[in-house]
Amino acid sequence: MEKGAGEKKRVVCVTGAGGFIASCLTKLLLSKGYTVHGTVRDPGDEKNAHLRNLDGGSGNLQLFKVDLLDYDAIASAIAGCEGVFHVASPVPSTKVPNPEVDVIAPAVTGTLNVLKASSEAKVKRVVMVSSAAAVRMTPNFPIDKVMDEDCWSDNEYCKKTENWYCLSKTMAEREAITYAEKHGLDLVTVCPSLVLGPLLQSTVNASSLFLVNILKGKRESMDNRVKHFVDVRDVADALLLVYEKPEASGRYICAPNPINIQEFIDILKSMYPNYDYPKKFPEIDDTSDKVHMSSEKLKKLGWKCRPLKEAIVDSVEYYKEAGILNKD
Repeated sequence: MEKGAGEKKRVVCVTGAGGFIASCLTKLLLSKGYTVHGTVRDPGDEKNAHLRNLDGGSGNLQLFKVDLLDYDAIASAIAGCEGVFHVASPVPSTKVPNPEVDVIAPAVTGTLNVLKASSEAKVKRVVMVSSAAAVRMTPNFPIDKVMDEDCWSDNEYCKKTENWYCLSKTMAEREAITYAEKHGLDLVTVCPSLVLGPLLQSTVNASSLFLVNILKGKRESMDNRVKHFVDVRDVADALLLVYEKPEASGRYICAPNPINIQEFIDILKSMYPNYDYPKKFPEIDDTSDKVHMSSEKLKKLGWKCRPLKEAIVDSVEYYKEAGILNKD
C-alpha cells in the first residue's frame, strides 16, 4: 500500500467524514499527504465546517454530498480512489422508534453500497470501521477466557436485549466480509471499543457523551461492568496502519484499556475531584460483561496506543475548554 516519493497523489475516500473517528482520520490522512474524498450528508452544513479548516485540507480535501443508501452518490465519491475507509454508520444515542429503518438498514445496505462501489472502482483496499460491539455481545461467555477476533456478537441476543447498534455493526461486518470474499475485494475490519479523546467536530458524539454525562453528574448508579476505552487518535492510527501494511488482513480488535467502571470512576475522581460522580456500582449477573478483549493482533502489526489516563485528561480538558460541561 505504501508509495515512494515522486509517485502520483494517493487518493482515498472517507465515508461519514464529519464524524468523531472519521474527522480525526481525515486530519491524519491529510497530514500524511493523502488527498481525501470525504462523504457527508450536507457539505454546507455548519457541523462540517471543521473539515474545511484542517491543515492540508485546501486543495487536498473534497467533500461529497452522499447518503449511503444512494449507490450512485457513493460511487461518485469513490471514483478515482485507491483506497476507501468506511467509517459512517448510525450511532443512536437514544432509543429509536424503528431500529430496522433507522439503524440496521443504513448500516448494512450502506456498507454493501460502499463495497460494491469499491469493487467497481477497483480500489486496492477497503478498511471498515466495525465495533467491539460486533465482538462481545455474547451471553455467558467464560470469564476466564479472553475475546479475540474469532469472537462474534450473537444476533439473537442483540435482538432480545434490543441492542440495535450492536446488531447493526455485527450484521454489517459479517455481510461485508461475505461480500469481499465473494468478489475478491481486499477488506480489513477494525473493531474499536468505547472511543474517547478530544473532538474536532462541533457536535458531541455518542461515545463522548458517555464521559460527558458522568462528569455532569447525570449518573447516580452505574453497573460495575468491564469497559474497554481507546483514544480516537489511536483509532485513526490503527486505521491508517492496517491500510498501509500489506500484510494486514481480517479483523482487528482495537480495545486496549479494559477496566471496571468503579475503577474508571476512581481514576476520574483522583484527577478531577470536583464533579458529582455515580455513587452506586451494582455487580451484574452476566459474566460476559466482565470479559476482556485482546488487541494483541493489532499490536503485533505495530500499533501503539496512549495510556488510559492520557486519553482521559485530553478528553476532559477539551470538554472544559470547549464549554461542553456547562451546556445542558
